[in-house]
Amino acid sequence: MSAEAADREAATSSRPCTPPQTCWFEFLLEESLLEKHLRKPCPDPAPVQLIVQFLEQASKPSVNEQNQVQPPPDNKRNRILKLLALKVAAHLKWDLDILEKSLSVPVLNMLLNELLCISKVPPGTKHVDMDLATLPPTTAMAVLLYNRWAIRTIVQSSFPVKQAKPGPPQLSVMNQMQQEKELTENILKVLKEQAADSILVLEAALKLNKDLYVHTMRTLDLLAMEPGMVNGETESSAAGLKVKTEEMQCQVCYDLGAAYFQQGSTNSAVYENAREKFFRTKELIAEIGSLSLHCTIDEKRLAGYCQACDVLVPSSDSTSQQLTPYSQVHICLRSGNYQEVIQIFTEDNLTLSLPVQFRQSVLRELFKKAQQGNEALDEICFKVCACNTVRDILEGRTISVQFNQLFLRPNKEKIDFLLEVCSRSVNLEKASESLKGNMAAFLKNVCLGLEDLQYVFMISSHELFITLLKDEERKLLVDQMRKRSPRVNLCIKPVTSFYDIPASASVNIGQLEHQLILSVDPWRIRQILIELHGMTSERQFWTVSNKWEVPSVYSGVILGIKDNLTRDLVYILMAKGLHCSTVKDFSHAKQLFAACLELVTEFSPKLRQVMLNEMLLLDIHTHEAGTGQAGERPPSDLISRVRGYLEMRLPDIPLRQVIAEECVAFMLNWRENEYLTLQVPAFLLQSNPYVKLGQLLAATCKELPGPKESRRTAKDLWEVVVQICSVSSQHKRGNDGRVSLIKQRESTLGIMYRSELLSFIKKLREPLVLTIILSLFVKLHNVREDIVNDITAEHISIWPSSIPNLQSVDFEAVAITVKELVRYTLSINPNNHSWLIIQADIYFATNQYSAALHYYLQAGAVCSDFFNKAVPPDVYTDQVIKRMIKCCSLLNCHTQVAILCQFLREIDYKTAFKSLQEQNSHDAMDSYYDYIWDVTILEYLTYLHHKRGETDKRQIAIKAIGQTELNASNPEEVLQLAAQRRKKKFLQAMAKLYF
Repeated sequence: MSAEAADREAATSSRPCTPPQTCWFEFLLEESLLEKHLRKPCPDPAPVQLIVQFLEQASKPSVNEQNQVQPPPDNKRNRILKLLALKVAAHLKWDLDILEKSLSVPVLNMLLNELLCISKVPPGTKHVDMDLATLPPTTAMAVLLYNRWAIRTIVQSSFPVKQAKPGPPQLSVMNQMQQEKELTENILKVLKEQAADSILVLEAALKLNKDLYVHTMRTLDLLAMEPGMVNGETESSAAGLKVKTEEMQCQVCYDLGAAYFQQGSTNSAVYENAREKFFRTKELIAEIGSLSLHCTIDEKRLAGYCQACDVLVPSSDSTSQQLTPYSQVHICLRSGNYQEVIQIFTEDNLTLSLPVQFRQSVLRELFKKAQQGNEALDEICFKVCACNTVRDILEGRTISVQFNQLFLRPNKEKIDFLLEVCSRSVNLEKASESLKGNMAAFLKNVCLGLEDLQYVFMISSHELFITLLKDEERKLLVDQMRKRSPRVNLCIKPVTSFYDIPASASVNIGQLEHQLILSVDPWRIRQILIELHGMTSERQFWTVSNKWEVPSVYSGVILGIKDNLTRDLVYILMAKGLHCSTVKDFSHAKQLFAACLELVTEFSPKLRQVMLNEMLLLDIHTHEAGTGQAGERPPSDLISRVRGYLEMRLPDIPLRQVIAEECVAFMLNWRENEYLTLQVPAFLLQSNPYVKLGQLLAATCKELPGPKESRRTAKDLWEVVVQICSVSSQHKRGNDGRVSLIKQRESTLGIMYRSELLSFIKKLREPLVLTIILSLFVKLHNVREDIVNDITAEHISIWPSSIPNLQSVDFEAVAITVKELVRYTLSINPNNHSWLIIQADIYFATNQYSAALHYYLQAGAVCSDFFNKAVPPDVYTDQVIKRMIKCCSLLNCHTQVAILCQFLREIDYKTAFKSLQEQNSHDAMDSYYDYIWDVTILEYLTYLHHKRGETDKRQIAIKAIGQTELNASNPEEVLQLAAQRRKKKFLQAMAKLYF
């Protein structure tokens, strides 16, 4: 069976191909009401709305006495409704533009299948196997209508569609939209499978040389009568509305052209077919005129298609002079002749024929190629961008961000090209005053933005600049430049070359300082400093930029270097290296640090060790940002260097705290627990708090699988963290003589401050270490006496359950820390169900019930493949389910409460019945009954609706009870499968509401 035949049979599965002819004539007398309604100037409802209503009513499924859903019955009422829908479409003259705009794909598919059926298209026959020339005219036209719609729908589905803004979430509406979306996708799948056949059918239609006829309201009336009348008139050549051959071919050519054009994205050879069809369409439109009844072509869209085809497939007999600018640009881009593109854009600045959007799209394409590694295109990108910028200036638009970025580092070649484009883009004899003013303002602003005076004089001495700016404006510009550089004597008169003007020493120093700021090449930095120190010995060049920052522990040593040149060089190399490392430019940072290390090795062992330490930190960052992200272990020599740093005992070496943090975090992240627990020297545990903390964390991870009584290290870690989170108190006597207690937030009692501990934790990525730290802070949060809702966490049982001195702990700071830690851990792994449950518990404890439900549902979704598998019981414990129940109850979603009561190990009937008694429910109520599998709850619902007189809802509950899979006599496996299926659907529906 063909795809379209199967599609048609699915749409009309409950009706025979030739419906009974009896009784149809009886209702035709009443249809005069429909014709009167359609003849109104503005009928309400509109015709297309009538089609939807008729087909929806005709396709409604029925329910038998056993409450089983049956296909739509083939009775008189449904046949009448389908015929009425066809008559309304006939009233609209089967205009696909109108029908597609107002009807969804499933509805239009049903309508056209009804047309095929009533037009006597033989069932089970492929359209491509039918000879259109031998078919009755109305039958051939029905086949063409269906296949035209098929390829138009495929083409339309390839266009991006702007999503409508969703309203408030309503489960019934969302389910209906999802069903319609799935149905549309299934129909599109069938249409795409038969696309090749549809194209062959339409190609065959172009060979017909006879007029066709399309059904009218009258011919549809005749079809409803006796078979004799049908055969006697509707199949004759004079029945229906006449469609001329040229009109039919014009419409078919246009639709085929659109289909071929859409296929061209994957097979460029097909563009030739599209071009042929579109140009044939233009010829046919010229023949039949624009007043045709059956040929409604969007001529603007057709012109766009033709223009695109001209670009993609230029005519073989056309010369380069006959090509449009679009075609020329496209050919140049494909052949890599970018200089010709620049030439076209420059000439277009005079004619202004190419749209700005097209020019910008060409620039975007070049940018994309350049970013993919083609460095040769950088210069082309600037030149095309310069052409576009000049076009913008001439039309009064602002300068683009891309031009400012590309012109950030100007050079002589860029200035020359910009001046050339400006000169060729303005016809001074014909240009308007506003256009000249725009160009003059642009050149003046370019001058003001330049720091190198060589480039300023290149522009100010150019013929175009002298012509466009008046003497007063040039004098004003010179004054502005003089204020910016007071010691430079600028010449007002144009000069032939910048090199003819002697530059003062201050100009050279300023230029060198500017280069010093921008350069990241260590050897270039050294050359610039040598030149600067040769010009003056009074300046300290390490102060040139306030962005150069060196840690205070290093700056004292560096600034103590006696030789000024060496001091400046060491300071600047380190400052630039640290900055490059901060912005993750690790390659330049390594070059700068290596040069600095080579320099200081000659005269300072202390600074040599400093640089070795900084290079170790840089290598850690490089690995973590590179291969470490993919899980690749660091090389053994890097681990050895980290150990060496931790064990280093050199006196008088300035050390940065962050390096110790990063080294300990590095060892924990790569599970070097054996070293941290057994091999760390004892002196390190006393002198370095981060090593002490790392040792406790590593030992706790190592002991975790053991019995609870063996976890001595966990208790030590607990005591260390409690001390860090404790506040020191001091007494102060007030003016009234009373003594008050003052708490100090950052306690000095612990081995480090709480802020330092938090900073260290945020360098960790190992899940087990983060889980242990998080569970410790959660337990510390739960210890307080006034806590109402505990937060749950993995491994929480390993920590002590009490604190001797509760008053000393700053629980407010602990609560803030827990929130920050959860936020950080979820940024590391947003799919860790344990961390998601903690986040949900925090929202639950702070009365944010909607957010709590979001995270409870997310925790279940990530460990069950979005609820397609059962949620593990250790994730959805009874406590979690009870909290979800409370959230739903406080959000007035009482039906959801009753359903969740089934999830408990022992069903909570009391809570379920009480929630169902609530009439002010904010959820979908009876729409959720399909998710209830407990028969007792369903029976209570039936009783409740009967008691309230709610017949419709009672029927829904009865229908839910009557499902065979809920029969109590079923095996336990069947009942569990039914429950699991309903759990899955309910949790997925809840996720759609709260995600």
